[in-house]
Amino acid sequence: MSDGSNRGRATVRTGRGFPLRAALAAGAMLLAAHGAPALAQEHEGPHVPRESWSFAGPFGHFDEAQLQRGFQVYKEVCSACHSLNYVAFRNLGQPGGLGYNEAQVKTIASEYQITDGPDANGDMFQRPGRPSDHFPPPFPNPEAAAAANNGKAPPDLSLMAKARAVQRGFPWFVFDAVTQYQEAGPDYIHALLTGYKDPPADIQVPPGLHYNPNFISGHFLAMPPPLSDGQVTYADGAPQTVDQYSRDVAAFLMWAAEPKLEARKETGFKVMIFLIAFAVLLYLTKNKIWRNVEH
Repeated sequence: MSDGSNRGRATVRTGRGFPLRAALAAGAMLLAAHGAPALAQEHEGPHVPRESWSFAGPFGHFDEAQLQRGFQVYKEVCSACHSLNYVAFRNLGQPGGLGYNEAQVKTIASEYQITDGPDANGDMFQRPGRPSDHFPPPFPNPEAAAAANNGKAPPDLSLMAKARAVQRGFPWFVFDAVTQYQEAGPDYIHALLTGYKDPPADIQVPPGLHYNPNFISGHFLAMPPPLSDGQVTYADGAPQTVDQYSRDVAAFLMWAAEPKLEARKETGFKVMIFLIAFAVLLYLTKNKIWRNVEH
């Protein structure tokens, strides 16, 4: 046993290790061909088709009309159960967002009642919202939210477009890094909201749950289908369908999770231009200094 082990180590040291390296390479290829897809299938969850978004790619930007429609869907439907704790009313009027002016932001904020205080008597009181306020949650605390929703508090939607994303697995995540694919969250939200359907005959849905094969944690979730055709009336003539509602609110939630997306992309583009120009200057400087120096 000792001689065999020594011979193996000697083979590696003397460079005659081609059989060993070939075996390792073959094993890696088998893992890539069989193991990697199996692992990807285990972790990538449901199949979520890629959708077309105005904010996709390095030069993408938000569609103000779509964001306003998505905000309307959130306000009229989603806000009954889901909070938006990390978004302030003033964010609605910031550059790269929904395009509301200061007066519109104040009007929107005043439609909400904010709990404030205590007053001079030590009591809390209600007042109209101000642009500096954050969106008030629909329930006073998580316990009340859970009690009103079969024991499970609905999640906050502020960062949902970043927190929920179905992984595409190997080798697609390599291409996603190159193409700067960052729309997995909106893709998933759209797929979830449009994915409710009748279960197959061989699947029994537990009481109080609903069948949705696009749900990332399984096929059953407590939230019933929140959208239906004609539920929200659009003033701009956009289709009033579940697909359009889902697409608009997914885009709005992407903005809520990353309101500085356009500024980030603009800054990144400027940085890349600077780095390219800087590299060219370094190359020219090096040539000028070392041109007549023997190496």
